[in-house]
Amino acid sequence: MSNYIDLVPSSVSLIESLRNMGYSIETAIADIIDNSITAGADYVNIRFAWNSGDPWLAVIDDGSGMTKNELIDAMRFGSMNPLESRTIHDLGRFGLGMKTASFSQCRHLTVVSKKDGQISCCEWNLDKLSQADNIGWKLGIVDLATIRKRNILNSVYDESLAHFDNATIIFWENIDRAKEQVPLAKQESHFNALIDDTRKHLELVFHRYLSPDPGRKKVTITINGDELTAFNPFNPRNLATQELAEQKIVLEGETITVQPYVLPHHNKVSRQEYDQYSGEGGYLHNQGFYVYRNRRLIIKGTWFRLIKKEELNKLIRVRVDIPNSLDHLWKIDVKKSHAYPPESIKNELRQVIRKIEISGRKVYRQRGQRLLNNIKTPVWNRIALGGKIFYQINREHQLVKELLNTVPAQQKALVENLITTFESSFPVDMFFNDIASIPEQVESPKFSEKDLEILLDIFIQSWVSTGTPQSELPEKLLSTDPFASNQDITRKILEQRGYDCE
Repeated sequence: MSNYIDLVPSSVSLIESLRNMGYSIETAIADIIDNSITAGADYVNIRFAWNSGDPWLAVIDDGSGMTKNELIDAMRFGSMNPLESRTIHDLGRFGLGMKTASFSQCRHLTVVSKKDGQISCCEWNLDKLSQADNIGWKLGIVDLATIRKRNILNSVYDESLAHFDNATIIFWENIDRAKEQVPLAKQESHFNALIDDTRKHLELVFHRYLSPDPGRKKVTITINGDELTAFNPFNPRNLATQELAEQKIVLEGETITVQPYVLPHHNKVSRQEYDQYSGEGGYLHNQGFYVYRNRRLIIKGTWFRLIKKEELNKLIRVRVDIPNSLDHLWKIDVKKSHAYPPESIKNELRQVIRKIEISGRKVYRQRGQRLLNNIKTPVWNRIALGGKIFYQINREHQLVKELLNTVPAQQKALVENLITTFESSFPVDMFFNDIASIPEQVESPKFSEKDLEILLDIFIQSWVSTGTPQSELPEKLLSTDPFASNQDITRKILEQRGYDCE
């Protein structure tokens, strides 16, 4: 028979270890906001100040608030068993989020909550825990008089809670992580940059709360009173975005909804809009699945190693909605920034990918295909031979033929060698790198109207001399490069000269 003894972990050692779970300030604040939304908040305000090098931050919500006993339980580490069932709208899981998220950034956490007009306040202060021997897990219970003596907290309380019957303040002090390994002179600008990153993160993670679908409740989030704007990574409002057929996967009686999107090709949107939706790292990096748990984004831009990220798939983004009842299968972590699909649905997701790849690649290729169809006499020929692809200058192009026919015989070999040199020196690696990373910036050199007129005269003279009727010249010109790639200017020149371009 075994004997058992209580082996209580050291409070200081455990909390100091929990501080290093990998939260960033934006994921930490998002975790706090999860609790606000679960509490039914309509409004969440993030307030912060550098405070002359002693920064503080508060997350204030108008949710249901907590009684004293509820608050004490919420301050407990592991206040909820992750295996327990919860309401379908609950964004929490482990009962650790508020504490671990807060301590990942600060050393002093105070929570003030008001429910039915009754105020409760508790605090964890890591410096006090570490300075007192054998203090154990002693939670600080703070009365209103003490709140009044803490000037900044009192000010936040007066501005935020005094006028509500139900509300909560999560208050961070001694925010040490924002200053670590940052030179003193740059700490304030670094802190402000972190808040800017937090804004962008929250506008993405909670975009379906900031701008909800019809029938869903809106949650307003502000930073120092400035309202956040939802950033929907699928750009559904643009008419050029393709919203493909929704698919449903049933797992353990629960439904997973899969909604694929194909974003517009860069020639279908403005440069500003294209850049806006590229996301950090660009389109190539941000293709893939976007997993939402109760409409809150968990992980983005991943194919879960089911396929590789490829240039031709870079416009594809797939929204995956999972219920919180499947957390255990999707391996949702404490930070709610990681998820991985169970083996039982990987094949389903592979089938989804196969269906949408065709649409994504078609959008990405369509501009080139359409242009190629308009050009019957290109300057460059694409040749596939022996498993290789080559690009060669078209020797049958009228301008090339004209050049070879007019140069002296002793110079013809030199011109041929020059053309071959151009072909063999095509900068394949450089071109591929640019088209993969910044395709919207890759352009062909532009012909001026004067240059096109000079070339047009050469072509017309050559074709007329070989018997081409005048009536056929416009159609022939508009299907030959460079005129086919500059049709508007070419039509203008031809119409000025009395040709019918219809």
